[in-house]
Amino acid sequence: QVQLVESGGGLVQAGGSLRLSCAASGRTFSGAAMGWFRQAPGKEREFVAASSGRGAITYYADFVKGRLTISRDNAKNTVYLQMNSLKPEDTAVYYCAADWSRVIPTTRDEYEHWGQGTQVTVSS
Repeated sequence: QVQLVESGGGLVQAGGSLRLSCAASGRTFSGAAMGWFRQAPGKEREFVAASSGRGAITYYADFVKGRLTISRDNAKNTVYLQMNSLKPEDTAVYYCAADWSRVIPTTRDEYEHWGQGTQVTVSS
């Protein structure tokens, strides 16, 4: 059974940084495309970033604009989201997701497995 557990969220001031982690278990991690999504109150869950199984391919939402970086350590079965220059509009619950059937999915419907989410709050 696949399990995804996010951590690293919290409260940070605008301009600050956070690094989110997502630890995976239950299946060969290097075979999974991993993605990060976020959901702000009253809004739809939106795509943030994705990484192919070995990290050779990454893809970002337009709003990232170089502030967020996805990376992974397959030896630790963990994917990260480094978030810099945070803005109040980045406030949301951040979710990681995994899929073993696509190279680099970028939509919510393409991911099969989801974590429980971690709250990120950016104060102005």
